[in-house]
Amino acid sequence: MFKTLKLGIGVGLLATVAMASASAEDLVIYQDWSSPAEVAALNVLKKAAAAKGINWIDISIPHDTGSNVNLLNLVTGGNPPNVFVENSPGVYRDLTKMGLGHPLTELFTTSGAADHFPAAVKKSITVDGEMMKIPLGIQMDGMVYYNMDVAKKAGVDPTKWNSLDAMFADFPKIKEAGFVPLALGAQQWQVGYLMHALVATLGGQDVYMKVYGEKPDRAALDSPAMRDVFTWLRKFQQAADPGSVNRDWNMTTNTVITGKALMQIHGDWMKGEWVAAGKHANQDFGCIPIPGAKAYAVSVDSWGILGKQSAAKDKAELDFAATIVDPAVNTAFAAAKGSTPIRNDVDASKLDGCSQEVLTMLKDPDKQVQNPHSMTDADWLAATWEVAFNFWSDPSMSVDDAIKQLQSGYDTIVQ
Repeated sequence: MFKTLKLGIGVGLLATVAMASASAEDLVIYQDWSSPAEVAALNVLKKAAAAKGINWIDISIPHDTGSNVNLLNLVTGGNPPNVFVENSPGVYRDLTKMGLGHPLTELFTTSGAADHFPAAVKKSITVDGEMMKIPLGIQMDGMVYYNMDVAKKAGVDPTKWNSLDAMFADFPKIKEAGFVPLALGAQQWQVGYLMHALVATLGGQDVYMKVYGEKPDRAALDSPAMRDVFTWLRKFQQAADPGSVNRDWNMTTNTVITGKALMQIHGDWMKGEWVAAGKHANQDFGCIPIPGAKAYAVSVDSWGILGKQSAAKDKAELDFAATIVDPAVNTAFAAAKGSTPIRNDVDASKLDGCSQEVLTMLKDPDKQVQNPHSMTDADWLAATWEVAFNFWSDPSMSVDDAIKQLQSGYDTIVQ
């Protein structure tokens, strides 16, 4: 049996969670997925958990609402969930200080799973030397997904683009054919994701780590690469269609699926929307890295578990973690979610062309960087998002203005 609790954080919620988690076999799962592809992926995990005798109790919260704050409210309120969505290393450090951390190093090492995690996965799930997160799927933060029929009608071949300039040069031809060249969703988090994908693309691993690493470098904020990032953000903003304002990412994907736009630059969880619409890779849609990318930003969807609750709960949580990283379960999950499996020992022949492309991209560790959520101070990341969105929303704001705002944020938060 699966239950879903729609959240508002408060006393009533805490009481509900307390009652729901009364059974020793219950696991309260605190997550924020809601798109059709995400729900399909959750159902894969729910079925696998049920086969292990786990009763999944779902706490669903809106996406990108500061879930870590709500999680800590639940924990300090005495009614913590058992499993929770979280990438920020700071949250795991806080939980460990509270005596509620639950390292997974021993589980993943003794089971052999860790031997088959790519370097990007190991790095993402490790906090202060311990594997603290359950990896669910690999996603690339900056991919181009395009409608192959629209590309044919517009007379363009995205696979031939070797730079952003080459891509942008085809925009007039695409517009003349009656299509929006690039579908974008102008929400703060989407603009923030586009920004860090462009930092990786234009600045490579070195500049990216100086901007988003644990110890940001103020000098890098005014580097030529960062100026190029804002220049391209402005070009994309000016090319966006009027409907882009505050449009959800999956609704943006739908404009490409339905043939209104040629392509979208976003995380490759876009693929889940295409699959849910009955479309097929290399037949209906194609996928490429951002043209000319010097590095790729890699997301690893991760969940954590809480320790020190009860022996029965701890065992159920470990069973849950082992189930998620099982090769068969993870491959089925990835197919539904639109991600790439987190293990390199899965049968690649069972993966679609887009996941095979991602595996090729992951072969070079020097071209991989982590999603900022996995390593960047949360306040500093929020500051970069705010600057990027301010810049996007105000066409009169110059690149110099954006750089100055970044530097001001750095001086306030980092120093």
